[in-house]
Amino acid sequence: MNTSNFLIANAEKCTIKDQQFIIAGPCSFSSYEELYEIALELKKLGVEYLRAGCFKPRTSPYSFQGLADEGIEYLIKIKQLTGLKIVTELMDWEQVQKYKDDIDVIQIGSRNMYNYDLLSKLGTVSNTILLKRGFSATIEEWLSAAEYIAKNGNQNIILCERGIRGFDTETRNVLDLQAVAVVKKLCALPVIVDPSHASGRADIIEPMSLAAMISGADGLEIEAHTNPKISPSDANQTITIDELNSLLTKLKSYNFI
Repeated sequence: MNTSNFLIANAEKCTIKDQQFIIAGPCSFSSYEELYEIALELKKLGVEYLRAGCFKPRTSPYSFQGLADEGIEYLIKIKQLTGLKIVTELMDWEQVQKYKDDIDVIQIGSRNMYNYDLLSKLGTVSNTILLKRGFSATIEEWLSAAEYIAKNGNQNIILCERGIRGFDTETRNVLDLQAVAVVKKLCALPVIVDPSHASGRADIIEPMSLAAMISGADGLEIEAHTNPKISPSDANQTITIDELNSLLTKLKSYNFI
């Protein structure tokens, strides 16, 4: 272990250690009614964390970018109505300052994993930070990014493996489960897996989720929707509520959750 990662290796002030996280919901949504319906179904399944993208960093500037501030307001309202904790990506420090009192888990996407100024400032807030691995980041770079947050005071960090860039086009990315096992040995922070972005395929979410938990992951972040076909982004990697229920049932039967 590099001495620069001392804080996250020990994480004495991390209050979310030894917890399990099942985070589910749509990549993005187009209306309040759409998200509320999904939230109610997740609540029935016992899911505690609702994820939904409002600010969507997309490769193409012409792709759906999310409902932005309007979407955040919908998320907050649904949190108040359902009691679900909300997880969403914020893109910059201005957004963090505006919404930190309402969002339970601030997600930092793979593109912002290298935004060291933002990471350093996130160390000054009390929110749990979900830090996704950059799609070309080494394990050391990923842990060093977490260290930027931890060294400034906030050790409530969830590390998320979301797949790294490969050369095969059958899947969106390569799910690096070796990284999960390695990081669990190097670091005291919880590590979860996002099989949706790793695979890009709804049909292999279940086996990849089971494999992630076998590798030692502390939870999963899964894209789920009542009707994936109408999801405004990443429909191909989004599973149905029934499929999520089946997966959760299997995870419970194997004592993973």
